[in-house]
Amino acid sequence: MTTVFIDGAAGTTGLEIRERLANHAGLTLVQLEGDKRKDPAARAEALNGADVVILCLPDDAAKEAVSLITNPAVKVIDASTAHRTAAGWAYGFAEMEPGQREKIAQSTRVTNPGCYPTGFLALMRPLTRAGLIPEGMPVTVNAVSGYSGGGRSMIAEFEDKDAANYTSTVVRTYGLSLQHKHVGEMQAHAHLSHPPIFAPSVGRYYRGMLVEVPLHLWALKGHPSVHAVHEVLCRSYVDQALVDVASLEDGHTTLDAELLSGTDLLKLFVFGNEQRGQVRLIAALDNLGKGAAGAAVQNLNLVTGRPETEGLVL
Repeated sequence: MTTVFIDGAAGTTGLEIRERLANHAGLTLVQLEGDKRKDPAARAEALNGADVVILCLPDDAAKEAVSLITNPAVKVIDASTAHRTAAGWAYGFAEMEPGQREKIAQSTRVTNPGCYPTGFLALMRPLTRAGLIPEGMPVTVNAVSGYSGGGRSMIAEFEDKDAANYTSTVVRTYGLSLQHKHVGEMQAHAHLSHPPIFAPSVGRYYRGMLVEVPLHLWALKGHPSVHAVHEVLCRSYVDQALVDVASLEDGHTTLDAELLSGTDLLKLFVFGNEQRGQVRLIAALDNLGKGAAGAAVQNLNLVTGRPETEGLVL
């Protein structure tokens, strides 16, 4: 029997993880009830007594939790931003690199990718690895997410009409200081020399997201065709259960940010114009699914030797 302690289980991501683990055979959830959740001794005991700990906490609290773990046998999956570029942590995006699954499975420290970086890296990393995009190339990322990506405070902001900061806005862009916390993660794991320009937005819907990378093909090495870019992505995700690349004849004339809402899937699209030498690469996913809880459960399955998609919403 594998024991799992979710530190921060009452938060949005924690609740989603618990739902996915409800039907996991051979798993027992360690839970702290009432005041024990804030009792340092009880928390430390739970952190050190579980086989796997999943952290659904703010960055500083996640770092504190890791510092409390003295049992070398405990495996940690951190859903915060705290360790996404840290040495000694496996990056928990199994499909991103050849051999990444094995790194995750063999690690005791796994950091969940961010939701936006999951979409960006799924599109970008195959192209930098193939040499189509030079490391020094300037890159732009446009994205929109449902408001659940902001956690309880943003959910209240959009849903609670009695909240002091309630908003009825339809779409709001943010990250205007160009200092968004996901940028370093995007740059490091895409193997880019310079930070991408990241332009995120939040829409008035609960879950689901689109992440887009527009490219001028005439500016890329070898001036690849739309078909060549598409082929690189297709080769990178052959036989992946959770990642699919749409055909160039997919037929979409619009794309809905809620396309994969409620699933743990990730779908990639290439929309291009050969005559103009331009493409729009777009990733669709659920920010709470493959972008958060789904990824955590996938990583849990890998570090415990379970079927990779067990408990996931396909």
